[in-house]
Amino acid sequence: MNSDAWESVKDILFHERSETSTPSFAGRVLVFVVLLVWGLKFVFTSVGSVYPMESLWHLVNLPFHEAGHLVFRPFGRLLHSLGGSLGQLLMPLICLGVFLLRTRDTFAAAFCLWWLGENFIDLAPYINDARSLSLPLLGGNTGATAPYGFHDWEFILKETGLVRYDHLFAGISHGIGATLIILSLIWGGYLLWGEFVVLRDMRNR
Repeated sequence: MNSDAWESVKDILFHERSETSTPSFAGRVLVFVVLLVWGLKFVFTSVGSVYPMESLWHLVNLPFHEAGHLVFRPFGRLLHSLGGSLGQLLMPLICLGVFLLRTRDTFAAAFCLWWLGENFIDLAPYINDARSLSLPLLGGNTGATAPYGFHDWEFILKETGLVRYDHLFAGISHGIGATLIILSLIWGGYLLWGEFVVLRDMRNR
């Protein structure tokens, strides 16, 4: 990557706010602390834990999951099943792009990266359940009592002949999510430090 391209990337990822204030900065610090504590809880939760699916964030993700099924329904049964997971991953990714390229709010973009990572972790127990079919699903069913195809990841992995790798794919999803959450916290922390320096310089003038 040449120097001009790198400067463009830096400008996108680390764009400094033109206006800041102590109350605004304090609000962002509070959000960061919440994301830090909550994020580490997700990161250190085991793949088989149901905590991600019982958290508030699962309820936030659920409408985008169900919307994904509708969007991908015309593309066949397999993509219809996969569409739920794609929907809940695409939404934070779209928001991340909007905050980076349109509104130039890099801290909000860092939050969206956190949200994307949380979604990967949210999916891990569902993928992990493709053979055991014991998780409670929408409507009160479990995969074991619901008709074939109701459990997305049972259908996806059986139809592709990969169901024996359900624990492996769940671990990969959790690992990607944990990595993204940690990166988002590093990114957000760096941005807050830069904002702190700006506020400090403003007070010292």
